[in-house]
Amino acid sequence: MNTLTKLALPAALIALPAIGFAQADGPTPGVNASTDSVFIFNSLLFLIGGMLVFWMSAGFAMLESGLVRSKNVTMQLTKNVALFSLAAIFYYLIGYNLMYPLGTWSVDGILSGVWGPGVLEAVGVTADAADDYSYASTGSDFFFQLMFAATTASIVSGTLAERIKLWPFLIFVIVLTAFIYPLQASWKWGGGFLDAAGFQDFAGSTVVHSVGGWAALTGALILGPRIGKYNKDGKTVPIPGSNLTLATLGTFILWLGWFGFNGASQLAMGTISDVADVSRIFANTNAAAAGGAIAALIVSQLMFKKPDLTMTLNGALAGLVSITAEPLTPSLGAATLIGMAGGVIVVFAIPMMDKLKIDDVVGAIPVHLICGIWGTIAVVFTNPDASFGTQLYGIIVVGIFTVVVSGIAWLILNAVMGLRVDEETEINGLDMAELGMEAYPEFTNG
Repeated sequence: MNTLTKLALPAALIALPAIGFAQADGPTPGVNASTDSVFIFNSLLFLIGGMLVFWMSAGFAMLESGLVRSKNVTMQLTKNVALFSLAAIFYYLIGYNLMYPLGTWSVDGILSGVWGPGVLEAVGVTADAADDYSYASTGSDFFFQLMFAATTASIVSGTLAERIKLWPFLIFVIVLTAFIYPLQASWKWGGGFLDAAGFQDFAGSTVVHSVGGWAALTGALILGPRIGKYNKDGKTVPIPGSNLTLATLGTFILWLGWFGFNGASQLAMGTISDVADVSRIFANTNAAAAGGAIAALIVSQLMFKKPDLTMTLNGALAGLVSITAEPLTPSLGAATLIGMAGGVIVVFAIPMMDKLKIDDVVGAIPVHLICGIWGTIAVVFTNPDASFGTQLYGIIVVGIFTVVVSGIAWLILNAVMGLRVDEETEINGLDMAELGMEAYPEFTNG
């Protein structure tokens, strides 16, 4: 990015007039909402948002299945079902209490209760219930937060596809969803030191997406590239995916799920102003995705002389990641520009990864890590409460923590179990060697 662009983009984001609607301070209702209504609508927001984010697991599964070769499709499907299920269990047993301090074995804002499987046992609106009657049900909050933990693991799956063994990967998922993700998330969303410092990350450009990206990058460096990805001259050998129809379907599913990801991160729907904010978040989220897709489409045409579908798909996802750190305060126009910047970043970042010999099968590192960083920095252009220094501080702290702990976990797993399948298995495909079944048995694998 040249100096003129660096100066022009922030100016454009600040000067661009609001398009479509103004910042919602919120109309004042004639009658205050009842406590029952607030509890019901807040809980409903978490439940509906959680269902949408759960559907993103299907999106990741379809996207990855479409971008890997047919001989590895069953493995990607297996990994996605298993990683979500493991996240559900271990976030319940360990992660939820790590993320939200409950006072047991705790150092406030840094380390909280480690073991808390009883957190959801008291439910309902009673005097001794675990629910906060003035806010929302504990079960709905847990359900929603769990989906974010699972999303973080899904990001890692696609990057390491086609050469990692199943069981070491799943053990890493346990480490990621039970410890790495919830611990760093507690520093922001659990009222920890990043939150106290003023770090802004509305729905997780850093807390979710860059964490998944850092873990994926660390794993990719340790695992190495796929056989045949780079030739003896160092040139990149294209390895086309098996089904771009599935990849496109997966992108649309992720796009849909993101409305719950960002919208329900408002964390309240009990007042008119909250509902207005949720609707604004939906609109901005959609605008950023559209901007990212169109920017990637145009830039790929300019760079490669033909528009690239996979770049366009990743451009839409890049726009979504870019707006996730602050989907409320931008105008529709600014949200579109933020997403467009993400789409441009992806088109340049994916070839850059290949130049560095970092093999990322689905482009998750450029989309989730690099655009997660961009989205976190972009907050300063529309949110007056954000500062560049604090945003950069949060990015660096979370990045160092995730890389160090992920690196230790990957290296231990590699030493004990071995991360990578043998050469024959990789060449023939993981589906038959690791699982004994093929996704497309009627066709020749490729």
